[in-house]
Amino acid sequence: MAEMTMDGSHNARDHDGTDTGDAPQTLCREPPVSRCLWSSNHERKKKLILHIDLNNTILISDTVTTQGTVAALEYFLTTVTWGRMSREDLDQGITELLDTLRINLAARMDLNITSQSHMRSAIVVDQEEPRSHCSTVGSDNGSKDFILMANSSQGVIIKPVEPPCDGAVSYYSQFGRVMGFTSAAGRCFRRILDQHLDLLLWPNACGCVTPQGDRELAVKGEDGRLYHWILPSFFQLLKDLVQEGREFAVVFRTFGGDLPRVLRAVFRALNEGAHPLFPELSDLSLKVNMALGKIRCNKRGIVLTRDEDRVSTRNGERGLYQYLSSVQGLGGFQDHFEWWASNTFSIRGGKPFWVDPFDQSVQHIFIDDNIRQNDEDTIVHPKVFLDPDGTETRMACTSELYDITLVQTDLLQAISDLSYFTQRVHICLENYERNLQQGEV
Repeated sequence: MAEMTMDGSHNARDHDGTDTGDAPQTLCREPPVSRCLWSSNHERKKKLILHIDLNNTILISDTVTTQGTVAALEYFLTTVTWGRMSREDLDQGITELLDTLRINLAARMDLNITSQSHMRSAIVVDQEEPRSHCSTVGSDNGSKDFILMANSSQGVIIKPVEPPCDGAVSYYSQFGRVMGFTSAAGRCFRRILDQHLDLLLWPNACGCVTPQGDRELAVKGEDGRLYHWILPSFFQLLKDLVQEGREFAVVFRTFGGDLPRVLRAVFRALNEGAHPLFPELSDLSLKVNMALGKIRCNKRGIVLTRDEDRVSTRNGERGLYQYLSSVQGLGGFQDHFEWWASNTFSIRGGKPFWVDPFDQSVQHIFIDDNIRQNDEDTIVHPKVFLDPDGTETRMACTSELYDITLVQTDLLQAISDLSYFTQRVHICLENYERNLQQGEV
């Protein structure tokens, strides 16, 4: 595709987006855009553009932090271990920890609890007696204590990746990135870690664990064992969408440096049948664009580049939306981490993501573990068009589009349930259509 909106007069600074000044501060003040009814038959014909994060979404490792499989999964546990400051102990920093993992995992892994389908993405928290089944664990530096709740037979169903109640904070937010969480403060979660590591073990074509894995698709963990580098549930998503007869494309969106290897690994799986669990992927006829794209932001706007393609917001944001809506197969872009950091890791500096509620032919969905309903601590910047074929957008709150066009990855479910990503996409399709019919997107 030729250059769409930028002429050649801008300098290199504009091109790579290195000017990282503050973004506009307006947050979610305009009402949702109304939309007339769409038919369910038309919804089935829409093209899907899936924007998918890498680390802790489809990968269990992080080259930026040099974390291997074990450390990356252990880190994730600290981000979904929740606590709440109790009124009586606020000054002492005592925290009531609401265990968001045990029943969630027990239901899926059949650990002495009857498995029910509706509990696969749920936890139970005892609200009547919040301290009745607790054990105290401290941080590594001993500065605070967390009260870890045991399982409860009564309570409410909530999602493990979301704060379970008002005022809840994650262990990570209080103590930072700690090494060996399940060997110290979080030792009660060691079994959960071990079970999910076992699910990630790399098999050979016969279904047995082999000491030699694929050079791109497998990774050696810190414990010496070989693991899937890309979650099998991602490849299952591709297979399911093809079987459903959907037109779709995948756009990897990452701040890190893993994109080249991800593209090589996906190419091997889709073109060479190299994945032992999915040897039939080569029959899907999905193409992989190996060119590395970039998205750079500054106070003047956004520039997207890939090979000879170069698109910007100079003449409005419609051109970028049209470009991303037209992509085919699988490819990826590195987003602008420095811009996000300069905007205090808030929605204002997040990965730009365009949504057009007037477009009856394309639906975009963004899947990322760092999507949160706290707009001061989230990773995607949703931009909703105001008019059909218009060029102006408004910034949407994360909560407005949550589970509609934005999906926060539950990494534990993505590991343990092959259909996880497929189910999340279906939920978004249903919610998007329902909200459009009600005029709420």
